[in-house]
Amino acid sequence: MRIFSSIRSTLFVLVVLAMSASAFAQIGISVSIAPPELPVYEQPLCPGDGYIWTPGYWGYADADAGYYWVPGTWVTAPEPNFLWTPGYWGWGGNGYAFNEGYWGLHVGFYGGVSYGYGYFGEGYEGGRWQDGHFFYNRSVNNVNITNIHNVYNEKVVERTTVNRVSYNGGKGGIERRPTAQEETFSKEKHVAPVAVQNEHAQAARANPEQRASVNHGKPAKAATANPETTSGRPEPAKETAAAKPEEAARPATVVHPKDIPARQPFAANTGNAARDAKIQQQHTQLVAKQDQQRQQLQQKQDRQHQQQTTQKADDASQKRLEQQHQQQTEKLQQQHTQQEQKMQSKAQPEKPKHG
Repeated sequence: MRIFSSIRSTLFVLVVLAMSASAFAQIGISVSIAPPELPVYEQPLCPGDGYIWTPGYWGYADADAGYYWVPGTWVTAPEPNFLWTPGYWGWGGNGYAFNEGYWGLHVGFYGGVSYGYGYFGEGYEGGRWQDGHFFYNRSVNNVNITNIHNVYNEKVVERTTVNRVSYNGGKGGIERRPTAQEETFSKEKHVAPVAVQNEHAQAARANPEQRASVNHGKPAKAATANPETTSGRPEPAKETAAAKPEEAARPATVVHPKDIPARQPFAANTGNAARDAKIQQQHTQLVAKQDQQRQQLQQKQDRQHQQQTTQKADDASQKRLEQQHQQQTEKLQQQHTQQEQKMQSKAQPEKPKHG
Protein backbone atom coordinates (compact mmCIF):
# COMPACT_ATOMS: atom_id res chain seq x y z
CA MET A 1 0.00 0.00 0.00
CA ARG A 2 2.89 2.34 0.80
CA ILE A 3 4.34 1.68 -2.65
CA PHE A 4 1.05 2.62 -4.38
CA SER A 5 0.69 5.68 -2.13
CA SER A 6 4.22 6.74 -3.05
CA ILE A 7 3.48 6.28 -6.76
CA ARG A 8 0.27 8.33 -6.49
CA SER A 9 2.15 11.11 -4.69
CA THR A 10 4.88 11.12 -7.32
CA LEU A 11 2.36 11.27 -10.15
CA PHE A 12 0.53 14.12 -8.43
CA VAL A 13 3.75 16.13 -8.11
CA LEU A 14 4.60 15.52 -11.77
CA VAL A 15 1.14 16.66 -12.86
CA VAL A 16 1.39 19.82 -10.75
CA LEU A 17 4.86 20.57 -12.14
CA ALA A 18 3.63 20.04 -15.68
CA MET A 19 0.67 22.36 -15.09
CA SER A 20 2.93 24.97 -13.53
CA ALA A 21 5.38 24.81 -16.45
CA SER A 22 2.52 25.19 -18.91
CA ALA A 23 1.11 28.17 -17.01
CA PHE A 24 4.54 29.81 -16.83
CA ALA A 25 5.05 29.42 -20.56
CA GLN A 26 1.69 31.03 -21.21
CA ILE A 27 1.59 33.75 -18.58
CA GLY A 28 5.12 34.28 -17.22
CA ILE A 29 5.99 36.14 -14.01
CA SER A 30 3.76 38.51 -12.06
CA VAL A 31 4.83 42.15 -11.56
CA SER A 32 3.29 44.59 -9.08
CA ILE A 33 4.03 47.68 -11.23
CA ALA A 34 2.18 48.23 -14.50
CA PRO A 35 4.23 48.48 -17.72
CA PRO A 36 4.85 51.96 -19.20
CA GLU A 37 2.81 53.46 -22.01
CA LEU A 38 3.50 52.34 -25.57
CA PRO A 39 6.08 54.57 -27.28
CA VAL A 40 5.26 56.36 -30.53
CA TYR A 41 7.35 55.16 -33.48
CA GLU A 42 7.33 54.82 -37.26
CA GLN A 43 7.11 51.42 -38.89
CA PRO A 44 10.23 50.52 -40.91
CA LEU A 45 9.87 49.63 -44.58
CA CYS A 46 8.88 45.99 -45.09
CA PRO A 47 12.11 44.14 -46.05
CA GLY A 48 10.46 41.77 -48.52
CA ASP A 49 7.49 39.71 -49.60
CA GLY A 50 6.13 37.33 -46.97
CA TYR A 51 7.11 39.34 -43.89
CA ILE A 52 4.44 40.09 -41.28
CA TRP A 53 4.63 42.95 -38.80
CA THR A 54 4.98 42.01 -35.13
CA PRO A 55 4.49 45.07 -32.90
CA GLY A 56 6.87 46.11 -30.14
CA TYR A 57 6.04 45.48 -26.48
CA TRP A 58 7.42 45.87 -22.96
CA GLY A 59 9.24 42.84 -21.57
CA TYR A 60 10.30 42.40 -17.95
CA ALA A 61 13.77 41.24 -16.87
CA ASP A 62 13.92 41.34 -13.05
CA ALA A 63 13.47 43.67 -10.08
CA ASP A 64 16.76 45.44 -10.83
CA ALA A 65 16.45 45.94 -14.61
CA GLY A 66 12.65 46.24 -14.69
CA TYR A 67 10.80 46.71 -17.97
CA TYR A 68 12.63 46.82 -21.31
CA TRP A 69 11.30 47.57 -24.78
CA VAL A 70 11.33 44.84 -27.44
CA PRO A 71 11.31 46.70 -30.79
CA GLY A 72 8.60 46.01 -33.34
CA THR A 73 9.94 44.09 -36.33
CA TRP A 74 9.07 42.22 -39.53
CA VAL A 75 9.08 38.41 -39.28
CA THR A 76 8.20 35.63 -41.73
CA ALA A 77 5.38 33.37 -40.58
CA PRO A 78 6.39 29.81 -39.57
CA GLU A 79 3.63 28.36 -41.79
CA PRO A 80 1.50 29.67 -44.68
CA ASN A 81 -1.80 31.25 -43.62
CA PHE A 82 -0.49 31.89 -40.10
CA LEU A 83 -1.00 35.29 -38.45
CA TRP A 84 0.57 36.79 -35.34
CA THR A 85 -1.37 37.39 -32.13
CA PRO A 86 0.65 39.89 -30.06
CA GLY A 87 1.44 39.25 -26.42
CA TYR A 88 0.02 41.55 -23.75
CA TRP A 89 0.16 42.38 -20.04
CA GLY A 90 -2.96 41.70 -17.97
CA TRP A 91 -3.95 42.22 -14.35
CA GLY A 92 -4.19 38.90 -12.51
CA GLY A 93 -5.54 40.04 -9.16
CA ASN A 94 -2.19 40.33 -7.37
CA GLY A 95 -0.03 41.68 -10.16
CA TYR A 96 0.48 42.07 -13.91
CA ALA A 97 1.30 38.95 -15.90
CA PHE A 98 2.46 38.69 -19.49
CA ASN A 99 0.49 36.58 -21.95
CA GLU A 100 2.90 35.42 -24.63
CA GLY A 101 2.10 36.03 -28.30
CA TYR A 102 1.65 33.18 -30.76
CA TRP A 103 1.17 32.25 -34.43
CA GLY A 104 -2.11 30.75 -35.62
CA LEU A 105 -4.72 30.72 -38.37
CA HIS A 106 -6.62 33.56 -36.70
CA VAL A 107 -5.67 36.52 -34.53
CA GLY A 108 -6.92 35.94 -31.01
CA PHE A 109 -7.33 38.12 -27.96
CA TYR A 110 -4.46 40.47 -27.11
CA GLY A 111 -5.96 42.50 -24.32
CA GLY A 112 -7.54 45.21 -26.44
CA VAL A 113 -4.15 46.92 -26.59
CA SER A 114 -3.86 49.22 -29.61
CA TYR A 115 -0.36 48.51 -30.89
CA GLY A 116 -1.03 50.28 -34.21
CA TYR A 117 -0.11 49.29 -37.78
CA GLY A 118 -3.09 46.96 -38.13
CA TYR A 119 -3.29 45.84 -34.49
CA PHE A 120 -5.92 48.20 -33.10
CA GLY A 121 -7.09 46.14 -30.12
CA GLU A 122 -9.12 43.52 -31.97
CA GLY A 123 -8.10 41.31 -34.89
CA TYR A 124 -5.61 42.40 -37.54
CA GLU A 125 -6.25 44.92 -40.33
CA GLY A 126 -2.75 44.97 -41.81
CA GLY A 127 -3.10 42.20 -44.36
CA ARG A 128 -4.52 38.81 -45.28
CA TRP A 129 -3.50 35.51 -46.84
CA GLN A 130 -4.79 34.61 -50.28
CA ASP A 131 -3.79 31.61 -52.42
CA GLY A 132 -0.67 31.03 -50.32
CA HIS A 133 0.54 34.65 -50.55
CA PHE A 134 0.30 37.40 -47.98
CA PHE A 135 -1.35 40.61 -49.23
CA TYR A 136 -0.48 43.88 -47.48
CA ASN A 137 -2.93 46.66 -46.64
CA ARG A 138 -1.07 49.78 -47.76
CA SER A 139 -3.25 52.04 -45.60
CA VAL A 140 -1.54 50.77 -42.40
CA ASN A 141 1.73 49.21 -43.63
CA ASN A 142 4.95 50.74 -44.95
CA VAL A 143 5.41 48.64 -48.10
CA ASN A 144 7.36 49.43 -51.28
CA ILE A 145 4.94 48.51 -54.06
CA THR A 146 7.77 48.47 -56.61
CA ASN A 147 9.17 45.33 -55.00
CA ILE A 148 5.97 43.93 -53.48
CA HIS A 149 2.97 43.73 -55.80
CA ASN A 150 0.50 41.79 -53.64
CA VAL A 151 -1.01 44.83 -51.95
CA TYR A 152 -4.41 46.45 -51.49
CA ASN A 153 -5.59 49.71 -49.97
CA GLU A 154 -8.44 49.42 -47.49
CA LYS A 155 -9.27 52.22 -45.07
CA VAL A 156 -9.34 51.00 -41.49
CA VAL A 157 -11.94 52.25 -39.01
CA GLU A 158 -10.47 51.74 -35.55
CA ARG A 159 -12.99 50.05 -33.30
CA THR A 160 -11.34 51.13 -30.04
CA THR A 161 -10.37 54.44 -28.46
CA VAL A 162 -6.80 55.20 -29.51
CA ASN A 163 -4.49 55.40 -26.53
CA ARG A 164 -1.03 54.24 -25.49
CA VAL A 165 -2.05 52.05 -22.54
CA SER A 166 -0.05 48.82 -22.75
CA TYR A 167 -1.98 46.53 -20.39
CA ASN A 168 -5.41 45.04 -19.74
CA GLY A 169 -7.29 45.36 -16.44
CA GLY A 170 -6.06 46.80 -13.16
CA LYS A 171 -5.88 50.51 -12.36
CA GLY A 172 -5.92 52.56 -15.56
CA GLY A 173 -5.85 49.43 -17.74
CA ILE A 174 -7.97 48.62 -20.77
CA GLU A 175 -11.36 47.22 -19.78
CA ARG A 176 -11.98 44.58 -22.41
CA ARG A 177 -12.65 40.86 -22.28
CA PRO A 178 -12.34 38.22 -25.02
CA THR A 179 -15.30 37.70 -27.32
CA ALA A 180 -16.77 34.24 -27.90
CA GLN A 181 -14.97 34.13 -31.26
CA GLU A 182 -11.64 35.06 -29.68
CA GLU A 183 -12.15 32.34 -27.09
CA THR A 184 -12.61 29.87 -29.96
CA PHE A 185 -9.46 31.13 -31.68
CA SER A 186 -7.50 30.61 -28.47
CA LYS A 187 -8.24 26.86 -28.64
CA GLU A 188 -6.93 26.46 -32.20
CA LYS A 189 -3.52 25.15 -33.18
CA HIS A 190 -0.84 27.61 -32.08
CA VAL A 191 2.88 27.97 -32.71
CA ALA A 192 5.09 29.73 -30.15
CA PRO A 193 7.33 32.65 -31.18
CA VAL A 194 9.97 31.46 -33.65
CA ALA A 195 13.69 31.40 -32.86
CA VAL A 196 14.45 34.79 -34.40
CA GLN A 197 11.72 36.39 -32.27
CA ASN A 198 13.16 34.89 -29.08
CA GLU A 199 16.65 36.01 -30.07
CA HIS A 200 15.29 39.46 -30.84
CA ALA A 201 13.71 39.70 -27.37
CA GLN A 202 16.93 38.51 -25.70
CA ALA A 203 18.93 41.16 -27.58
CA ALA A 204 16.57 43.85 -26.28
CA ARG A 205 16.85 42.50 -22.75
CA ALA A 206 20.65 42.59 -22.93
CA ASN A 207 20.70 46.21 -24.12
CA PRO A 208 20.58 48.64 -21.14
CA GLU A 209 19.36 51.45 -23.42
CA GLN A 210 16.12 49.55 -23.97
CA ARG A 211 15.24 49.64 -20.25
CA ALA A 212 12.42 51.96 -19.21
CA SER A 213 14.51 53.07 -16.22
CA VAL A 214 17.11 54.41 -18.67
CA ASN A 215 15.03 55.68 -21.60
CA HIS A 216 12.03 56.82 -19.46
CA GLY A 217 9.57 55.13 -21.79
CA LYS A 218 11.13 56.49 -25.00
CA PRO A 219 13.50 53.81 -26.33
CA ALA A 220 16.00 54.98 -28.94
CA LYS A 221 15.39 51.78 -30.89
CA ALA A 222 11.62 51.33 -30.97
CA ALA A 223 11.39 49.35 -34.24
CA THR A 224 13.68 47.51 -36.67
CA ALA A 225 13.20 46.16 -40.17
CA ASN A 226 14.63 42.76 -39.19
CA PRO A 227 14.93 40.91 -35.86
CA GLU A 228 18.18 41.62 -34.03
CA THR A 229 20.52 39.13 -32.40
CA THR A 230 22.37 39.42 -29.09
CA SER A 231 25.42 40.53 -31.09
CA GLY A 232 23.48 43.66 -32.06
CA ARG A 233 23.39 42.78 -35.76
CA PRO A 234 20.02 42.42 -37.47
CA GLU A 235 18.90 39.07 -38.82
CA PRO A 236 19.59 39.03 -42.59
CA ALA A 237 16.54 39.33 -44.80
CA LYS A 238 15.61 36.44 -47.04
CA GLU A 239 15.99 36.75 -50.79
CA THR A 240 12.94 38.33 -52.37
CA ALA A 241 11.72 38.82 -55.91
CA ALA A 242 13.49 42.20 -55.98
CA ALA A 243 16.85 40.44 -55.64
CA LYS A 244 16.41 38.41 -58.81
CA PRO A 245 18.80 39.32 -61.69
CA GLU A 246 16.00 40.16 -64.10
CA GLU A 247 14.69 42.77 -61.67
CA ALA A 248 18.03 44.14 -60.49
CA ALA A 249 17.63 47.23 -62.64
CA ARG A 250 14.60 48.37 -60.69
CA PRO A 251 15.21 51.19 -58.21
CA ALA A 252 15.14 50.07 -54.59
CA THR A 253 12.70 52.82 -53.65
CA VAL A 254 10.33 54.96 -55.66
CA VAL A 255 10.29 58.39 -54.01
CA HIS A 256 9.37 60.72 -56.87
CA PRO A 257 7.26 60.26 -60.03
CA LYS A 258 10.42 60.43 -62.17
CA ASP A 259 11.60 57.23 -60.41
CA ILE A 260 8.59 55.18 -61.51
CA PRO A 261 9.69 52.37 -63.90
CA ALA A 262 8.71 52.53 -67.56
CA ARG A 263 5.38 51.02 -68.57
CA GLN A 264 5.09 47.54 -69.99
CA PRO A 265 4.25 47.28 -73.72
CA PHE A 266 0.54 47.33 -74.45
CA ALA A 267 -1.29 45.75 -77.37
CA ALA A 268 -4.99 45.01 -77.66
CA ASN A 269 -5.70 41.53 -79.03
CA THR A 270 -9.37 40.73 -78.57
CA GLY A 271 -9.77 39.21 -82.03
CA ASN A 272 -11.98 42.09 -83.11
CA ALA A 273 -10.13 44.76 -85.11
CA ALA A 274 -12.63 47.55 -84.39
CA ARG A 275 -12.65 46.76 -80.69
CA ASP A 276 -8.83 46.59 -80.62
CA ALA A 277 -8.60 50.06 -82.21
CA LYS A 278 -11.03 51.48 -79.65
CA ILE A 279 -9.17 49.96 -76.70
CA GLN A 280 -5.84 51.13 -78.12
CA GLN A 281 -7.21 54.68 -78.32
CA GLN A 282 -8.50 54.46 -74.76
CA HIS A 283 -5.08 53.31 -73.59
CA THR A 284 -3.37 56.20 -75.37
CA GLN A 285 -5.71 58.62 -73.63
CA LEU A 286 -5.08 56.90 -70.29
CA VAL A 287 -1.29 57.18 -70.72
CA ALA A 288 -1.59 60.90 -71.55
CA LYS A 289 -3.69 61.48 -68.42
CA GLN A 290 -1.30 59.47 -66.23
CA ASP A 291 1.72 61.35 -67.62
CA GLN A 292 0.02 64.63 -66.82
CA GLN A 293 -0.68 63.47 -63.25
CA ARG A 294 2.93 62.35 -62.85
CA GLN A 295 4.21 65.66 -64.17
CA GLN A 296 1.94 67.69 -61.89
CA LEU A 297 3.01 65.72 -58.81
CA GLN A 298 6.69 66.00 -59.79
CA GLN A 299 6.39 69.76 -60.20
CA LYS A 300 4.65 70.06 -56.82
CA GLN A 301 7.38 68.04 -55.11
CA ASP A 302 10.13 70.06 -56.87
CA ARG A 303 8.59 73.29 -55.55
CA GLN A 304 8.54 71.87 -52.03
CA HIS A 305 12.21 70.87 -52.34
CA GLN A 306 13.08 74.34 -53.58
CA GLN A 307 11.17 75.91 -50.70
CA GLN A 308 13.08 73.77 -48.19
CA THR A 309 16.39 74.77 -49.77
CA THR A 310 15.45 78.46 -49.54
CA GLN A 311 14.43 78.06 -45.90
CA LYS A 312 17.54 75.96 -45.13
CA ALA A 313 15.49 73.19 -43.55
CA ASP A 314 17.20 70.78 -41.14
CA ASP A 315 17.83 67.09 -41.86
CA ALA A 316 14.75 65.95 -39.91
CA SER A 317 12.44 68.20 -41.96
CA GLN A 318 14.01 67.02 -45.20
CA LYS A 319 13.56 63.40 -44.18
CA ARG A 320 9.88 63.96 -43.34
CA LEU A 321 9.33 65.61 -46.71
CA GLU A 322 10.98 62.70 -48.54
CA GLN A 323 8.76 60.24 -46.68
CA GLN A 324 5.72 62.29 -47.62
CA HIS A 325 6.84 62.36 -51.26
CA GLN A 326 7.35 58.60 -51.25
CA GLN A 327 3.83 58.00 -49.92
CA GLN A 328 2.34 60.36 -52.52
CA THR A 329 4.26 58.72 -55.36
CA GLU A 330 3.50 55.16 -54.30
CA LYS A 331 -0.21 56.01 -53.99
CA LEU A 332 -0.19 57.45 -57.52
CA GLN A 333 1.77 54.48 -58.84
CA GLN A 334 -0.67 52.02 -57.27
CA GLN A 335 -3.60 53.88 -58.81
CA HIS A 336 -1.96 53.82 -62.26
CA THR A 337 -1.07 50.13 -61.93
CA GLN A 338 -4.70 49.27 -61.18
CA GLN A 339 -5.80 51.29 -64.22
CA GLU A 340 -3.27 49.48 -66.43
CA GLN A 341 -4.40 46.08 -65.16
CA LYS A 342 -8.01 46.94 -65.88
CA MET A 343 -7.07 48.04 -69.40
CA GLN A 344 -5.03 44.86 -69.94
CA SER A 345 -8.03 42.71 -68.98
CA LYS A 346 -10.16 44.52 -71.57
CA ALA A 347 -7.50 43.92 -74.24
CA GLN A 348 -7.58 40.12 -73.94
CA PRO A 349 -9.69 37.82 -76.18
CA GLU A 350 -13.11 37.13 -74.79
CA LYS A 351 -13.56 33.68 -73.31
CA PRO A 352 -16.01 31.49 -75.27
CA LYS A 353 -19.37 31.04 -73.62
CA HIS A 354 -20.56 27.49 -73.07
CA GLY A 355 -24.23 26.78 -73.28
